[in-house]
Amino acid sequence: MKTIVLGVVAAMLTGTVAFAADLYQPPLEPVVEAAPVEVSEASGWYLRGDVGYAFTKLRGAKFYQGSNSYERDFDSYDLDDTWTGGIGVGYQITKHLRTDLTLDHLGKTDFEGSTSGSCGVATFCTSRDISSMTAWSLMANAYVDIGTYGIFTPYVGAGIGGTQVRWDKLKNTSCESGNPNNCDDTFEHGGKRKWRFTYGLMAGTAIDITCNLQADVGYRFRQIVGGDMFGYKASGGPGRDKGINVHEARAGLRYNFGGCDQAAYVPDYPVEQPVYK
Repeated sequence: MKTIVLGVVAAMLTGTVAFAADLYQPPLEPVVEAAPVEVSEASGWYLRGDVGYAFTKLRGAKFYQGSNSYERDFDSYDLDDTWTGGIGVGYQITKHLRTDLTLDHLGKTDFEGSTSGSCGVATFCTSRDISSMTAWSLMANAYVDIGTYGIFTPYVGAGIGGTQVRWDKLKNTSCESGNPNNCDDTFEHGGKRKWRFTYGLMAGTAIDITCNLQADVGYRFRQIVGGDMFGYKASGGPGRDKGINVHEARAGLRYNFGGCDQAAYVPDYPVEQPVYK
């Protein structure tokens, strides 16, 4: 019996060794790890276009009354709201910093003011002064893109530049106070145009539409310094404004020429299988 058991065990061991010899195991190859995905940072040139609604506020207006030795303020003054539109070209320097140069047009805004004093028909008169204004602004701007949250990238910015303010002629009609039917003739004062220093502050958010097209929705404040408004006519003038504040709600598009970010190519290595002999 002992002899039979030993024989069976020996046969089993011999079969196991033979089976192991039949299975060829190739040497282990080093594991090839996939290269990390590399995505380029946003950078490069872009074009922009914007339209908006401008809430304009005249900071004050003065004129010479009677002679150039007596300057006084308008009793009342008002500028209507208007539209604005602009184009620009910019460069995304880093993920968080960009700059651009913009040219903006401020649409026609009507002015109406009033003064008081003597006139040709009475000792106490009140005038009605009407005009209009348009403007072109050329601004250099810089922005900080705070971060990207989903499809939104909020930003803040500032800019400096110049604005050519174009005042139309001012029509001045003085009537007896309390009797609007007793009036002087209407006089026209020639309008003035001049480039003026301007600064701006901006805030808003960019919204991704495609990988290289963004919508831009934001607010901009511009302050235009004071300057000449109208000339002398019939013992009145010249006049000047004290500056203009412009509050703008804007929306536009930015097209980035840098293209879409692309991931680095990772080769697909086949997995070797054991070879049986």
